[in-house]
Amino acid sequence: MKRKVVLYLAFLPSICFAGARHFTFVYEAPTSPPGSIESENWATTRFNDGFTDVQFRHEIEVGVTEHFQASVYLANWDYTRSSDNRGAHYESSSLELIYNLTNPAADPIGISLYQEISAGRRFFESETKLIGQKNFGPLIVAYNLTLEAEWEEEGLRERNGEIQQALGASYELSPRVSVGAEMLHEVLLPAWHSSEAENNFFLGPNVSYRGDRWFATVTALAQTIRTEGEPDYQVRLIFGVSL
Repeated sequence: MKRKVVLYLAFLPSICFAGARHFTFVYEAPTSPPGSIESENWATTRFNDGFTDVQFRHEIEVGVTEHFQASVYLANWDYTRSSDNRGAHYESSSLELIYNLTNPAADPIGISLYQEISAGRRFFESETKLIGQKNFGPLIVAYNLTLEAEWEEEGLRERNGEIQQALGASYELSPRVSVGAEMLHEVLLPAWHSSEAENNFFLGPNVSYRGDRWFATVTALAQTIRTEGEPDYQVRLIFGVSL
């Protein structure tokens, strides 16, 4: 009994901060504990021969019930540097809702449903996601299937779609440190025309560190098929703090 208590106390810091992310491009099925409040800040840097673009998101995440969490993204904005364009640009703010159906630790597979609505000046986006996750001891495997619908420009007359698949695997080396990899497959549908569809495929490693009340996770992805106009590389950092 004494040994079990010691082991529990050793693992307690990482257990307390349950909202820590193992991935940055892949969502996990568990939701935040009820009553918890966290702040997450995102920075995604995209590199191409002709431009460098950094996208920022600032999120407040609240655990509402044991199976439901809600988040508000106060600002989604970017800073672009290219030969003909330089500067910061506010795009939108977002509301994100996640409902957990099953737990990846207690059930055969963890499943959650995700909906995000973003709105800004001449911009509206709906993002619907199915999240699946399976835990094999210290190994976590997660999969996301996403459908995005986007309206832009004056009168929201420009309409585009995207189907996305994301897969991640992360191995916990210790209660604080995880390493793994993520894969991202995007099918872009300009004006929802399948005949004009473009495919992007990204792959790369990630690492996550969890402190007592904070975490930091970073992923570096490289494009494997070199689609023209898309970033060759992108690096995403998410830094979260329990409030």
